[in-house]
Amino acid sequence: MAQVFDRSSNALVRLSLVLTGLIVIALGVTLNELQRSPWVTRQGQRPDQPVPFSHKHHVEGLGLQCQYCHTSVEKSSYAGIPPTKTCMNCHSQIWTNAQLLEPVRNSWATGESIQWIRVHDLPDYVYFNHEIHVNKGIGCASCHGRVDEMPLMYEENSLQMEWCLNCHRNPAGNMRPTAEIYNMAWAGPTSDKPVWCTTTGKPGPTAGDVSCTTTDPSGQNPELAQAEPPTPIGQSKPQSGTNLQPHPLTEPGSVSDVPVIAMPASYKKFTSQTDLGLYLMQQYHIRSANELSSCETCHR
Repeated sequence: MAQVFDRSSNALVRLSLVLTGLIVIALGVTLNELQRSPWVTRQGQRPDQPVPFSHKHHVEGLGLQCQYCHTSVEKSSYAGIPPTKTCMNCHSQIWTNAQLLEPVRNSWATGESIQWIRVHDLPDYVYFNHEIHVNKGIGCASCHGRVDEMPLMYEENSLQMEWCLNCHRNPAGNMRPTAEIYNMAWAGPTSDKPVWCTTTGKPGPTAGDVSCTTTDPSGQNPELAQAEPPTPIGQSKPQSGTNLQPHPLTEPGSVSDVPVIAMPASYKKFTSQTDLGLYLMQQYHIRSANELSSCETCHR
């Protein structure tokens, strides 16, 4: 009986299998690049807003702080979009007839909100808490980029899960003193520009217990490590430079009069962002990288 297939068919089958594998690989790579592209992530795109608001003009030019417009940035899971009243605080006095501000005046007159287009928009299944990031040492520029240099707002980072996990797996690279949260130009310590940090012992939020400076405190009078204790009721405040440190009360109203001199705070010098970040993670009581990378951190 004659052969149905020629011997060359074996080579054709092998070639077909190789080509099929290459097509599948190429398709997978193409889809992977597509879902990372600005066409999907909207990274770098500048949407047409009702009003061409310039962060560069207002932040860099006029010196407005982020919190003036985004009032809930430190106390809410959302940074918040400013109401029309915030705009009118200034523009009821200046640029009152500017054509590009007509939507603002119309919103103020009618009470209808301006329909801003959200630039940084996460999926609904992602829980992002703005408050915890700001109060735990993550600066605005780490996520939003140099907003003070953006004439029109755009999304600098992809905001995809991979991008978030890169920070959660190594948060030390983005940690900064809370006093530098709104400093867009913060670049971290270097050997030429070191940073000195210490704990102050102040009550309140954990992050408020850390004080950092870019000026060498060795030749200055740094902040005292212990705050001056409150004066007990019925006693006068000491007039000398020596603070009276109260000891544990043995009886109601009894206070030891043994003077304790408050020592200057002990500052630690940092010349790299990694070392500073690890120090701040410990002081701010940041969870470990494994805990920060767990699914329930963002998906609830």
